Amino acid sequence: MKTSKVDQFDIVGIRTRTINDGSAAKDIPALWNRLMAENILANIPNRVDDKIYCLYTEYESDHLHPYDVVLGCKVENINDIPDGYTHLNVPATENAQFLAKGNIEHGEAVVDTWMNIWKSNLDRSYSVDYEIYDERSADLKNAEVDIFIALK
Repeated sequence: MKTSKVDQFDIVGIRTRTINDGSAAKDIPALWNRLMAENILANIPNRVDDKIYCLYTEYESDHLHPYDVVLGCKVENINDIPDGYTHLNVPATENAQFLAKGNIEHGEAVVDTWMNIWKSNLDRSYSVDYEIYDERSADLKNAEVDIFIALK
């Protein structure tokens, strides 16, 4: 784990609300399926690049309570957001950065990394945490995914 300062940025995508009581294991894959089936990324105007962001925000308190998941792309501006899409401004923050490495076909490496994060003693802000899926994530059986955890 390392720490990094990240400047604010904007994401446009789709959103769902879930909780880590078993619901997230269904809700998050369903959101991913919708992202791919409806070709959501192609409909996001002003995209900066093709990286997919999976953001966790609007925590009621911590990872044991309801929170929102947003899947989308970083955008240059928030002009022309399509109907049914959501915008999230990610504030500038200090983050703990983790690397999930291995098989992500069914989320294994990412879930394992999150389990370690949940067990850690990080001083989390529970504002916006996120994963970045880029070209290193293309081989689902041997992928790398960056995970950023907002710190207080």
